[in-house]
Amino acid sequence: MNKIVLKLGGTIMALFLVVLLPLGYVANQIFTNFYYNQVQEEISDLSQKYALTLPSLNNDMSVQMFQTLAELTNKEIYIVDAEGKVVTDSGLQLTNLSREDIQLLSEGQSVQKTFHNAEANNNYLGSGHPIVQSDGFQGAFFVLAPINDIQEPVEKIRDLLILSAVGALFLALGFTFLLSKTISGPLLEIEQATRDIAKGNLDIRVDIPSNDEIGSLGKAINDLAIEINRYRSNRSEFFANVSHELRTPITYMKGYAQVLKQNLYQTEEERLHYLTIIESETERMVGLINDLFDLSKMEEGKFDLHMTTLHLTDVLESAFFKVKMEFEQKGILLNSYFEENVPAIEADGDRLEQIFINLLGNAARYTERGAVNVQVWHEDNQVNVVIEDTGIGIPEEELSFVFDRFHRVEKSRSRELGGTGLGLAIVKHLVDLQNGSISVSSQVGKGTRFQLSFPQAE
Repeated sequence: MNKIVLKLGGTIMALFLVVLLPLGYVANQIFTNFYYNQVQEEISDLSQKYALTLPSLNNDMSVQMFQTLAELTNKEIYIVDAEGKVVTDSGLQLTNLSREDIQLLSEGQSVQKTFHNAEANNNYLGSGHPIVQSDGFQGAFFVLAPINDIQEPVEKIRDLLILSAVGALFLALGFTFLLSKTISGPLLEIEQATRDIAKGNLDIRVDIPSNDEIGSLGKAINDLAIEINRYRSNRSEFFANVSHELRTPITYMKGYAQVLKQNLYQTEEERLHYLTIIESETERMVGLINDLFDLSKMEEGKFDLHMTTLHLTDVLESAFFKVKMEFEQKGILLNSYFEENVPAIEADGDRLEQIFINLLGNAARYTERGAVNVQVWHEDNQVNVVIEDTGIGIPEEELSFVFDRFHRVEKSRSRELGGTGLGLAIVKHLVDLQNGSISVSSQVGKGTRFQLSFPQAE
C-alpha cells in the first residue's frame, strides 16, 4: 500500500478515535448517571411516601403490608427506630446506620447511602426518610434497590455503546480507505506524470476532472509539459537556425578567403568585392552573437541602459534612414504619421532605435507588396507608436508566443527569409526595461500591427 494512503488514513483514523473515545465515555457517563438518578429519585419518593403513611412502628399489620408492597415493587425495605435499631426489614442483613445518619434523620433530613449485605455479598442503593409523629422523631423508613439490578441495564447500554463504536470504527475504516484512495490517487498520478516529464516524456497528461486544488495542480502539470515541450521544440529549432545562420557566412568567408589566398581573382575590383563579402558576412555573425549576448544579459538582469530625455520621433527618423535601402529594394512604401508636439520620453536612444529597426526590418521581411505605416501620438501621459504592415500576417494561435525566445512563426518560411527567432524576444525585453509596453495583433494575409507605449517624461 502506498505510504501516502497509510499516512492519510492513519491521520483520519487518529482524528476519528480522538473524537469517538471521549464521546463514548461521555455518553456512557450520561446514561449511567441518568439511570442511577432515576432509581435514586424513585426510592427517595417511595421512602418519603411510606414514612408519611406508616402510622406507628408498633403496628404489625402496617409493617407486614409494607413488606408485601416491597415484594411487589421489587424493592427492599429497612425500618429503624429512633436509636437506629432495626424494627423490620425484607430479610436482609445490612450494615447498621451510623450516628451521623441518625442525627440527620432526627433533624428531619433524608439520607441516601449504600448498604452492604454481608451474607449475599451484595450492595444496595438506599434512601431513608424520617418517621415523625406527634411525639417527635420515631425512626426512619428506608427503601433499597439492588445495585446489581441497576448495573445490569447500565451494562447493557454500555455494551450497545461499545458495539456501536466498533461498528462506527469499521465504517470509518472503510470510509477512510476510500477517502485516502480518492485523495491520494490523483496525487500519485501527478507524481508519476512529473517523473515521466523529468525523463523526457513530454506527451504525458494528467487526467483529473475535479475543480479543486488537486485538479488545478493537474492542469498546471499539463501546462508545464506543454510549455517544456514547446520550449524544447523551439530550442531545437533555434539551434538549427543558429547553425544555419552561422554556417552560411562561415561557408562564404571560407570560400572567398581560399579564393584570395590562392590568387584566383582576375582583377583588383574582384578582390575588393570578395573582401566586401567577407566583411559583410563577418558583420552578420557579429550581429547574431551580439543578439545572443544581449538576450542572455537581459534574462540575467545584467543589462545596462543609458536613460536620457529624448523625442521618440527623432529616433524613428534615424531608424527610417537605416532601413530605407531595404524598403526601396523590395519596393515597399514606408509611410509615417507623426502628431505634432509629441512629448519627450525617458529612454535609451540606441536601444530604442534597435527596437524600431527590428520591428521595421520584420515588417519589410514579411511584406511582399504594399506599405508599412508608422503612426505616433500621445494620450493619457503616454506616447504611442504603431507599426503596421500589409504582410503575410501571424496565425492567431501563434500570437501569444511571438515574444518568446527561439519562437519563429511559419518556421520553414522564416528560415528561407532569415533570422533566428531572437529579434522579438529582444524587443520585448528592451521595451519592458524602458518602462514601456508592447502588444501585437494580426490577421493572416492582411498584415500585422505592433503597438508600443512609453510614459512621457516628467
